[in-house]
Amino acid sequence: MRDTPGMPTSDSHRGGPLSVLVGRVRGALWPIPALGILLAIVLGTTLPELDQHWATREHPLTFAFGGGASAARDLLAAIAGSLISVTGVTFSLTVVALQLSSSQFTPRLLQTFSTDRTVQLTLAQLVLTFTYALTVLRTVRTESATEDDDAFVPRLSITVAYLLTLGSVLALVLFLGHLSRLLRVETMLRDVHDEATQTLARELDEPDGAARDAADHRSAGPPVPLVARSSGFLTVVDERAAVAAAREAGVVVELAVRIGDSVVEGTPVAHAWSLAPGGSPDTARLEEALDRSFQLYYERTPDRDLAYGLRKVVDICVRALSPGTNDPTTAVHALSHASSLLGRFAERPDEPRVCRDEEQRVRLVVPPWELPALLQLAVEEPLQFAEGQPTVLRRLAGLLREFAWRAQGRSVDDLVCRYVDAVAERALESTAVAESETRAWRQQVRQALAGSWPAEVG
Repeated sequence: MRDTPGMPTSDSHRGGPLSVLVGRVRGALWPIPALGILLAIVLGTTLPELDQHWATREHPLTFAFGGGASAARDLLAAIAGSLISVTGVTFSLTVVALQLSSSQFTPRLLQTFSTDRTVQLTLAQLVLTFTYALTVLRTVRTESATEDDDAFVPRLSITVAYLLTLGSVLALVLFLGHLSRLLRVETMLRDVHDEATQTLARELDEPDGAARDAADHRSAGPPVPLVARSSGFLTVVDERAAVAAAREAGVVVELAVRIGDSVVEGTPVAHAWSLAPGGSPDTARLEEALDRSFQLYYERTPDRDLAYGLRKVVDICVRALSPGTNDPTTAVHALSHASSLLGRFAERPDEPRVCRDEEQRVRLVVPPWELPALLQLAVEEPLQFAEGQPTVLRRLAGLLREFAWRAQGRSVDDLVCRYVDAVAERALESTAVAESETRAWRQQVRQALAGSWPAEVG
């Protein structure tokens, strides 16, 4: 079991308010463009002050912009007007293209688009240039606009606006090229795969053997169910707050839901075991504390949810197998990504996360996504919709063989054998695949479970 030996006091701990805020900001589209707007305002107010300092002498940038105040106002107005129009049209068309793409594959890919750094930086470049041009425009003075007929042309500021505009044009061209790649299903699968791999590396640690007594609380008597006070997808558990509440109540709390599961108000979400003989915990206070420590959201997020990336890959596979799409090649590609993710899961521990208090007593147990559930997620639906698709059924058999090789000794042999039998039966019932080939599928999977991968003959 993965063990948290002592609960730190900072909010940077897993599930703390600060880490939740950082995760939400990292997954949103607006933070980098908002920083771009702030930078534009700072530059748009600072650089004209430097121009004002040079106004009493020969301006060093006269060669870059030699026009008067009217020309400066026209240039800045043209930059601001064109960029805000380009920004709106570009991202409107982008959203339409992504909606069409998500309807063909899965709507959850829009979440991946919003976290794409190229998209965020392009939007930041465009709104930065627009805001900067608008901010500098207010400082340009013509002779007729001032009482002392002293015109002011911020040549340095206008030169910077021109350079930012050139950068925006370049960013727009690069963005359109990036978008054409982003909308390809192969790129979407790669991005989802990378996202899932990062979550896996972040969340699954090697066991340290310090939690062997984590299940001792189950012998302390009958558990008391704790019901949820609100509904949503469980995205984060504030472990520090949950441990503190369990310590105060003198209990061990074991969650009945995993990160990524749906929580329904009024249904049991955890169980509590009292460590005091004959003790009875205050369930109302514990339920309130758990409700405060749970971060429930209207959708699943990839920050802590190990199964979410695999869910997206399976969604793409199933959509590709639908009669309206009928794209077995995409389904085969998706199953290859699913096989790779399953193999990574098989090589890592799937033990509960155990959190202790300052006295090293177990207080909170968070259940994991176990390997059989992940295999079921990857195979069950594609098998259901692969009827009449020999290429997809062959790839499913190959996935099970690859998984069997990497999951040796993980107590999933019976489940893998049942699935390969089901794949073989579906192939015989709905395709022209020969029975000898399906027998070979069964044999190869069983050999892989036994640690044997014979060389292909012929």
